[in-house]
Amino acid sequence: MAKEIAGQIKLQIKGGAANPSPPVGPALGSKGINIMEFCKQFNARTQDKAGKVLPVIITYYADKSFDFVVKTPPVAIQLLEAAKQKSGSAEPNRKKVAAITWEQVKAIAQDKMVDLNCFTIESAMRMVAGTARSMGISVSGEFPTNN
Repeated sequence: MAKEIAGQIKLQIKGGAANPSPPVGPALGSKGINIMEFCKQFNARTQDKAGKVLPVIITYYADKSFDFVVKTPPVAIQLLEAAKQKSGSAEPNRKKVAAITWEQVKAIAQDKMVDLNCFTIESAMRMVAGTARSMGISVSGEFPTNN
């Protein structure tokens, strides 16, 4: 028999660095979830991605047990790493902070493909390029076509 789902919690935690302090502790404690058990499981599962911000969706059940799914790092964070920047531009339409190539965009799109709502790598690349544009990061070169 399937467990009754009580709800979901979405958090962004650095890989291998989950601890009971905010935001993890209060979010899980208010739902009655065992905080230390989550931290141990999350850190064990994400120790290879230490330091990267990872979105996690925690599904908790009526009997206070839980499951969680770790997603790939957000596109914005991957773009900042590719551009070697600390943050995006305050005025992205006027002031550009960096430039990346279409090859870097393609690598990010391939990594994020499982979490995006598109079917081709070209459409995923356009989504990543749009995020870059809104952060003040320009994409240099010509869009690669398959003609």
